[in-house]
Amino acid sequence: MSHTLGIRQAQKQKTRQALLDAALGLLEEQSLSSLGLREVTRAVGVAPTAFYRHFRSTADLGVALVEEALGSLHPMIRTTVSADGDPDERIARAIELIAGHVARHPAHVRFIARERHGGVQSVRAAIQDQLARFGEEVKHELAKDPLSGGWSDQDLLMLANLYVDQMLMIASLFLDTLDKDAGDERQRVVEDATRRMRLISIGRRHWLD
Repeated sequence: MSHTLGIRQAQKQKTRQALLDAALGLLEEQSLSSLGLREVTRAVGVAPTAFYRHFRSTADLGVALVEEALGSLHPMIRTTVSADGDPDERIARAIELIAGHVARHPAHVRFIARERHGGVQSVRAAIQDQLARFGEEVKHELAKDPLSGGWSDQDLLMLANLYVDQMLMIASLFLDTLDKDAGDERQRVVEDATRRMRLISIGRRHWLD
């Protein structure tokens, strides 16, 4: 009996993941608010009624995609502001991590960039919740740095959110280079991202002056 249940559970999880993957592919060309569940089930090859065994609505599916896209990034986000190395090394490491993630998961990055201000409220809220968690985690890492001595908790959170916002912006810039066969464009993004992060770093060092 338990073996049969295990097989059914595995099949259910496989179908759920197939629905997520199909939706992510379809969302390369459209917003979540325009996505129909029949499009998703047709792409997977299951009946529309099967969709409701996994998600209450396409909005519910979108929230699951947010978790898939951002939920695993928390360790990487903390690493980007680690106090290891000098400021230029930290910036270079952060940009390399962001560029690598975009190259490996472009569809997820595109989905978040589009839906962060999209028309599905529950998905916008899920993204904002994840970004707020990133902010708190980055703040915790920044607090470990001697440079943060004397900073208020409120100011540290403001700084953390600046870093998070820039990481999202930099990811979007790298995303634009994937469709272009031009190393020069990617290098321009690296240089622009470096300047953005350096500006925050310089402001941080002089905030308490």
